[in-house]
Amino acid sequence: MEAVMAGQNVEVDEEGYLLQLDQWTSEVAEELAQQEGIAMTPEHWEIVNILREYYQEYQIAPAIRVLTKAVAKALGPEKGSNKYLYELFPLGPGKQACKIAGLPKPTGCV
Repeated sequence: MEAVMAGQNVEVDEEGYLLQLDQWTSEVAEELAQQEGIAMTPEHWEIVNILREYYQEYQIAPAIRVLTKAVAKALGPEKGSNKYLYELFPLGPGKQACKIAGLPKPTGCV
């Protein structure tokens, strides 16, 4: 499927995840976040950037347990918790944050 985001045609799957990772921009991320009911803050961007760095290194979107460990390592234990991540991404940090970051749906997410 195609959708228009940030003035460009982007390919998305039936759940709205980008199919072409190179079509991601911060403007596309803002539109994806809006669709998810999230107003992006600097704290949201920290998580999105960690996800994108993780994906660049490992070529896989991390499951929630791996994500919390990566966030704790990068930002400290107070931000590397399920509670903090669910406050930012209430419908599921793995699913929502990965979608906004332009990454595939993490393995194991329903």
